[in-house]
Amino acid sequence: MIISIATIRKHLALPKTSWQICLLAIVGGAASALLVVLFTLTIEEIQQLYLIKRDNYNSLDDVSRFHLPIIGSLIILFIAWLTGYQYLRTGIPFVLHRLKVAHGIIPFKNTLNQFWGSAVALASGFSVGREGPAVHLGAACSSYIGSVLKLPHNSVRTLCACGIAAGISATFNTPIAAVIFVMEVIMREYKAHVFVPVMLASIVGSLITQNILGTSHNFEYFRTIALEQQHYFSLVLLAIILGILAALFNKYLVLIVKRSVKYHIVPRLMLAALITGILGYLVPAAMGTGTSAIDISLTGNVQLGFLFSLLMAKLLMTMFALGLGIPGGIIGPTMGIGAITGACAGALIMQLLPGEQLGNDFILMGMAGFMAACLNAPLAALLAVVELSSQLELVLPAMIVITIASIVSRQLCKNESIFTMQLDAQNLLYRKPPIEESLQNIGALAVMKDNLLILAQASPRTIIGELLNSHETQLIINQEPSNQHDKINNFYWAQFDADQLDDENEDADANLASKLILHKLIPLNQQATLAEAYVALIDQRAGAVYIYHEDINNCIGLVTFEQLRFYLLEGKLI
Repeated sequence: MIISIATIRKHLALPKTSWQICLLAIVGGAASALLVVLFTLTIEEIQQLYLIKRDNYNSLDDVSRFHLPIIGSLIILFIAWLTGYQYLRTGIPFVLHRLKVAHGIIPFKNTLNQFWGSAVALASGFSVGREGPAVHLGAACSSYIGSVLKLPHNSVRTLCACGIAAGISATFNTPIAAVIFVMEVIMREYKAHVFVPVMLASIVGSLITQNILGTSHNFEYFRTIALEQQHYFSLVLLAIILGILAALFNKYLVLIVKRSVKYHIVPRLMLAALITGILGYLVPAAMGTGTSAIDISLTGNVQLGFLFSLLMAKLLMTMFALGLGIPGGIIGPTMGIGAITGACAGALIMQLLPGEQLGNDFILMGMAGFMAACLNAPLAALLAVVELSSQLELVLPAMIVITIASIVSRQLCKNESIFTMQLDAQNLLYRKPPIEESLQNIGALAVMKDNLLILAQASPRTIIGELLNSHETQLIINQEPSNQHDKINNFYWAQFDADQLDDENEDADANLASKLILHKLIPLNQQATLAEAYVALIDQRAGAVYIYHEDINNCIGLVTFEQLRFYLLEGKLI
């Protein structure tokens, strides 16, 4: 049996798990994962031109470490000049913004800047991560598929979430953490009709990266976990340090964003390159995503003074790179900062409590706690570290660190997610009223009344006769535009005033004309959700919108304000 694309679109307009959305999730997830793998390979190919090992900037001489970020920033600016500086917004905050204002559809030029700009930034030693570009590229790829197929906007949002999950899973080979990150940070809700396709896309992303890049994780050198109950007091001290440091990190990163936004992008990126070059000249291990910093932290004979200088350099590099507009993510650097903090705290605690033998376990705990406190994503941080280290034994100690660090950061230090703080600093919309949040999950196609009778230039007597003869059919009057330059027809929805018809003393035949109401219909594209219908009708709190397909004069159905009101009051669709 052949199912038409119109029928598929109607299925996808409902907030339900269906084979159609699952199939699209697999296709979108595969395309997103392949794009992210191409992005990863691009970075590695660039780094192979001058590095012995990926992210190992210690192999460069002092002068090369200084001028490499400057050269990288000039290339990023050239790419931005080609596409237009207005398309420089990228990363997770931008995706969150687009989810609210455009249902996750990402402009192509922003995606170009994200791919090439971030690849150059990551290859040039800037302290940024790969997950921000992975989120952006995955969202752009999957939402593009939904946009080309003209799917309802609620299903485009779901596909956007699927692309993000596939992108993160392909980047880190962590399918579970990718799903939780999407639900906890991106969508900020747990809905079964979103959860299932997101899981499928994440699985596809992980399978693709395993087949192309291998099955290993970045942190598999954590072979055993030696933490026991007697170490829990030390973990509490570490968690407090992580919570305070995360709050300070978020605060000053956002402060840099606020202060720098009034300046042009050219001096901002050059300043970021200069700071990175100077700090990279002095502390090479602080350059890059954080892999080198973690490797150094794992070295047992590193002095505390060097670890502290590495921590300060990494903090400053990350804050100025991201705050001044270098394209890239924040999760990789937060893991590096957390690892160094864990190493510093572990060394301090072993000096204060000589009997403690902590090994490298504090490094993992630092990664988990700092990431959770910065992103306000405790569950995603827990599962990310568990998957990356392949150690289920750290669940309990990691939960202790994550919960305390999150409480200290959020409750005592009044810290919020770095993504929402960045959006506030840039005045980008990322919230909608609760009513619109609820209605945007349902496409107008799913509930529209499509049993229409469209009359052209009908007289009142004809309208009344049709209304009396048809109880279920929706009568629409199509009045041709009076102005020959106006190409949009005027559609009106005809109905009787229900309150007056219930009056038994009225003579129906004599007064039907006075009871006739014609509501001017507002046009909405077939991809629209009920949230858009609600916004169009909320001022008049009556009437209806008409849904059109391709041509604005092609009315295929209507959604009434009464349908919206009934759903909001009763939770049911009529």
